[in-house]
Amino acid sequence: MFIFRGGPVGFGIVNQSDISQALPSSFFSRAAELVGPDLVGCRLVKRQLDGSLLSGVIVETEAYSQDEPACHGYRRRSPQNETLFGEPGRFYVYVSYGIHHCVNVVTDRSDWANGVLLRAIAMPGELERVAAGPGLLARRFGLDRGDDSCPVTGEHDVWLAPRPASLASPVLVTTTRIGISQGQELPWRWYLQLSRSISRRAMGDRQPSLDQAWSPCDEGAL
Repeated sequence: MFIFRGGPVGFGIVNQSDISQALPSSFFSRAAELVGPDLVGCRLVKRQLDGSLLSGVIVETEAYSQDEPACHGYRRRSPQNETLFGEPGRFYVYVSYGIHHCVNVVTDRSDWANGVLLRAIAMPGELERVAAGPGLLARRFGLDRGDDSCPVTGEHDVWLAPRPASLASPVLVTTTRIGISQGQELPWRWYLQLSRSISRRAMGDRQPSLDQAWSPCDEGAL
């Protein structure tokens, strides 16, 4: 486990409080291990049928790359994982163990399997753990295979918006990934240390008390 302060992410974003403004495609044209920590604090936004916006703050991510065995694109390319080999800045949604959906974002470059798994989201005004895990996250936002390959940059009803001002330079924990049988040694999981909505904390990292924890309802958070 290693604790560090994430740097501000610019990429030409003018108004970080406007969740209708999506992250640009250039944000995702980098290696997953660079995009992963930068996505912590950003917002997942969905335009609902009545036109209202559902949004939450990403508090935990994991990175995967073609050259390591935990990646879906390791040594194989198939119709099921084709999106992961596509252009960066698109959702890659798959079904895990035939039960729940997992939402990823394709990163880096075309023809190279690379992506970031969205592991947990903090929802304002809702239970702390309503989206604390990949399957719970997908269920809360109603995301499934129908969203696979859709752009995350605003052309679709679901997109990724920048960090709010209150999380411009968040304190992050970096640790190893979970729920995998290979590549467990890579420190490619990141989470917001002061969030109580993490799927699983690193060994030795105690959950913050209610009075110390960051909340998505904090002023300027959404």
